[in-house]
Amino acid sequence: MNQALRSKAEVLPRVTRIAAPGPAPSEPAASHPAASRPGPAPAAPGLSPLGLLTVLLGAALPMVDFFIVNVALPTIDRDLDAGPAVLEMVVAGYGVAYAVLLVLGGRLGDMLGRRNLFLWGLGLFAVTSLACGVAPTAWTLVAARVAQGAASALLLPQALATIQSATSGASRGKALSYYGATAGIASVVGQVLGGVLVSADIAGSGWRSIFLVNVPVAAVALVLALRSVPETRSPNPARIDRPGTVLLALTLIALLLPLTEGRAAGWPLWSWVLLAVSPFAGAAFVAVERRGERTGGDPLLPPSLLRIHSVRSGLLLILPFCLGFGGFMFVVAVAMQDGLRFGALAAGAALAPLCAAFFAASLLGPRMVARYGRRTVTGGSLVQGVGLVALAATFFWGWPDLGIWALAPSMAVVGFGQGFVLPVVFRIVLSEVPAARAGVGSGAMATTQQASLALGVATLGTLFLTLSTSSGVRDALVWTLLTQLAAVAATIALSLRLPRTVA
Repeated sequence: MNQALRSKAEVLPRVTRIAAPGPAPSEPAASHPAASRPGPAPAAPGLSPLGLLTVLLGAALPMVDFFIVNVALPTIDRDLDAGPAVLEMVVAGYGVAYAVLLVLGGRLGDMLGRRNLFLWGLGLFAVTSLACGVAPTAWTLVAARVAQGAASALLLPQALATIQSATSGASRGKALSYYGATAGIASVVGQVLGGVLVSADIAGSGWRSIFLVNVPVAAVALVLALRSVPETRSPNPARIDRPGTVLLALTLIALLLPLTEGRAAGWPLWSWVLLAVSPFAGAAFVAVERRGERTGGDPLLPPSLLRIHSVRSGLLLILPFCLGFGGFMFVVAVAMQDGLRFGALAAGAALAPLCAAFFAASLLGPRMVARYGRRTVTGGSLVQGVGLVALAATFFWGWPDLGIWALAPSMAVVGFGQGFVLPVVFRIVLSEVPAARAGVGSGAMATTQQASLALGVATLGTLFLTLSTSSGVRDALVWTLLTQLAAVAATIALSLRLPRTVA
């Protein structure tokens, strides 16, 4: 199980497009007209409470599946005789496909209609989940996971873009807060649900149930979407930026594939070659996008996106926060199963207090933001830091006789702090993005989030696994949790650069 769980988190991103430089960032989003379109843009159809619930349900599916496989990897290994390198591909295949195609998925939603792509994404996600659940061999499962990641990249951007384009004012702020809460809670629920399903072994399905459960849920979401999700699209849909799409895909593959697969493969030559290529591919992508915007083209991710203060400051904060969150979820899952010998169910249940506290904080978030503005994020980061110190102390002095209840208080503090950060930052990033270009802001934020999750697993995960071979699991975990405090400190510092008030 030690090797099977080594690179379990992945990265899912999505970026699309933003309007050419519009009004000053200090103006409210509602005052931004669509680029190069005379007169006011037509009002988008409203998003009903049922419609919001449906898009949140659709958005949760890819997020849950990002983490649900973690606690099932040992069972998959035994059942399919996969081996650590192939297990890494079960994880990495989903994450890399997800990350690479999210940008394109958001742009296609702007062009072809977000409801339309949302429906297609749900259908394809159900089909690919079924393929994962019935996969007869390990490599068949890898192929199905890659296809599932591609379906997720088509589905997820449409949820956030629909919220952004079909709501306004206080309703938009609340909806974005709910989306941020869904993103954080789904990450934890994935591992909790995975442990429950694997342990339940429903009808002898074992690990297969973690994929098969998606089919009826996606079917329900599809029926609800047909009734409640309005169609929205950009009034000026842009053409596909082929050079930008290729270069962004090359950059993400060259960075993410070796980071998620390299360790299990023994860091072969190809992993170092790809890592060396990634900065050059990234520089070429930036140059192409700048030239495209300068010459009046349709760049995939226009550089003008970062001229919006709320977008720039919010994305910068997402980097350290999600880096720490991704590493945290990975090392805690490994430590509980390999060090404390928790089973799949116990390992998932130990995260339940974190999930509950995160949810509670996310519900309080809109009220706290209205009163305290960006200080809500600063305070939440401080609470998270206190929780990490308490959790590290609990592991250090209680090891190895720790149970779920001993971990619950510090887990709850960590989750409560996180719940005041992620939903609020999501809301800030999109607060000044014009609704007509909702796919762009949504994609940029998701790409940053998922890339940071992957980097967290690669950095904090590698630190933990390296230390565990020489110092033992307990000391490795404690040092890794304390190292995460550097990411928390960066989050606190960057929170002071956010807009003072949140729309």
